[in-house]
Amino acid sequence: LASDGTVEVPPVTDDDRAGWYRHSPTPGQVGPSVILGHVTVGRYGDGVFRHLARLHRGDRIEARLRNGTAAQFAVTAVRTVAKADFPTEDVYGDVAGPELRLITCGGPRDGEEYRDNVIVFAELSATKGA
Repeated sequence: LASDGTVEVPPVTDDDRAGWYRHSPTPGQVGPSVILGHVTVGRYGDGVFRHLARLHRGDRIEARLRNGTAAQFAVTAVRTVAKADFPTEDVYGDVAGPELRLITCGGPRDGEEYRDNVIVFAELSATKGA
């Protein structure tokens, strides 16, 4: 977490990867698992979530875990919200089953920063064992 209590943005690196928020459930466990990634990575170009806003309801996402298992999710919603209006409860609040939140920046740029966040909401549809 950042000093103000918000989730820290993953570092900008040339091997741009998404980062799992470690205080959220592992993908496939009950609760909203939160994964963050960049839409752009400065001098390196496009980020890992550059196409996140193109997802639609019903699209499939697979989260592969280090233990060889995978959790498959179906997109239920894609929302673009002003950073000032970030829906904290919708993203981190309690849910009945395993869910996934993918978060990146989006919308118009304001100098070096994007004004909005793109948030993908998804529910578990299947799991694959190792």
